[in-house]
Amino acid sequence: MDGVLIDSEPLHKRAKELMFGEAGIVLPASVYDSYKGRPDATMIPEVLGQRGMSSDQIAELLHRKHQIFEKIEHEIRPVTGAGEFIQWAKPRYRLALATSATARNREAGLRLLGIGNPFEAVVDAGRKHRPKPDPEVFQIAMHDLKLQPQDCWIIEDSRNGLQAAKAAECFAVAITTTFEAAMLRQAGADVIVQSFPELQTLLESL
Repeated sequence: MDGVLIDSEPLHKRAKELMFGEAGIVLPASVYDSYKGRPDATMIPEVLGQRGMSSDQIAELLHRKHQIFEKIEHEIRPVTGAGEFIQWAKPRYRLALATSATARNREAGLRLLGIGNPFEAVVDAGRKHRPKPDPEVFQIAMHDLKLQPQDCWIIEDSRNGLQAAKAAECFAVAITTTFEAAMLRQAGADVIVQSFPELQTLLESL
């Protein structure tokens, strides 16, 4: 969802930067990039744990990040063409949403898109899956749909997401909302598109 359907990655990064800043921590952009597609509950404990913080301190700062994000999330915008693509795809394909987002953020993201809930299966952080690049989030979604990997295309925007898609043995579509095409290709993308209209045109040609 984040970075594919809604343009939320910059706001998540800003909220984490502010939270880490309050703790006296400054991280290079490369660290944030390396965690894109992975949940806060993975990144924040790893970063803070490396700095010797206790589990209570980590839990407090994780909560603080969520507080900051909720104050600025009104700035989130849909990825151009995402809602229209979902509406086009719904009668043609079986759709699942597999995301590292919390249930609360997932629901907020879908409200922003204004498309109701077009997904037959939804897997979010509440379903306790291993974080990307582990493929479990996609495997759960395929199990819910009763589909095999060769029947599924996964749309992703991040290195971790693409690696998870390929580990799930699915066809991986990369969209260049977050990273440049060269990095996405290196991460294993089977096809790269610049936009949802381009992806729709591709699917219509098959």
